[in-house]
Amino acid sequence: MTDGGWIREFPAAITVCDAQGTILVMNEKACSTFADDGGEKLIGTNVRDCHPEPARTKLAALFESEQLNVYTIEKGGVKKLIYQSPWYENGKYAGIVELSLPIPEHVPHFVRDAKPVTATGAAIEP
Repeated sequence: MTDGGWIREFPAAITVCDAQGTILVMNEKACSTFADDGGEKLIGTNVRDCHPEPARTKLAALFESEQLNVYTIEKGGVKKLIYQSPWYENGKYAGIVELSLPIPEHVPHFVRDAKPVTATGAAIEP
């Protein structure tokens, strides 16, 4: 499990790009999700070329800003959480990892804070 091989059969799509947008890794789910676009052959190409406008411009800004981007989509009746996060190697920005996680229509939500918090995460004092 220490060699990263676990991602191959992980049941959500994982795509890893370098800081220039070159696709470095796609697990089996990502390859099958993007089979119509080339699947595994997308490795080594630029992820920006896989997106039409305005998504291409938004993606370029994401690489530039090194910011987290999270949203949900629905396609073919399947809801997914898209989680795009910068990744780092030895403290230096190395690119973006995208996780595409299928989510059920109803997801339980649990609040486990000991104290209530504001939207910024600050504790609310009584």
